[in-house]
Amino acid sequence: MASAALGAVTQQICSLGPLQQPETERGVPLAEDVAELPVLDASGKGILFGELFRERRAIVVFVRHFLCYTCKEYVEDLAKIPKNFLQDANVTLIVIGQSSFQHIEPFCKLTGYSHEIYVDTERKIYRKLGMKKGEGITTSVRSPHVKSNLLSGSIQSLWRAVTGPVFDFQGDPAQQGGTLILGPGNNIHFIHLDKNRLDHKPINSILQLVGVQEVNFTNKSLIIDV
Repeated sequence: MASAALGAVTQQICSLGPLQQPETERGVPLAEDVAELPVLDASGKGILFGELFRERRAIVVFVRHFLCYTCKEYVEDLAKIPKNFLQDANVTLIVIGQSSFQHIEPFCKLTGYSHEIYVDTERKIYRKLGMKKGEGITTSVRSPHVKSNLLSGSIQSLWRAVTGPVFDFQGDPAQQGGTLILGPGNNIHFIHLDKNRLDHKPINSILQLVGVQEVNFTNKSLIIDV
């Protein structure tokens, strides 16, 4: 079922090209029972998942547990996307984790992330969307947004866990994430399900699909020869 849906969504993206006319475009329908599942904000207030993109186009990134070093570094790059870039394209950026809502504020402070963020504590939306559990093959997959290697990154994650108020991985370590382009309304225009912790979709490729200006994540100034 998930493979069939993914194929249909990919075909839709290919036929549409850059998504610049949301008022006339239709993607693959998102099941109503998924849209009606709740997520929590940093104060613990619930909101229906579908309300996040009812009236707007949204890039929705589901991450692994908040202590995962690859998620931390990926979200650090998401944080570098200027808000005016998104506003100019009438697109919003949303991160969804699977921890308790109390972990949202510390995670945002750690990563510098200031866009929208929620949690699906019981992972119901993760399951409904077919997000994977366990690690797939990692040898051929590298995220351009992950700077740490497995050893140093894992040590960082463990240190954050043991030095926190309670030993807590802030989510299920076996849970994988994914990226979707949703809305307006219950429409899926793109879906990528991560095979493992390094299988993040490159951010600029997602921004390109929704007509958002690309971002320089290298922090290196461009040098122009005259």
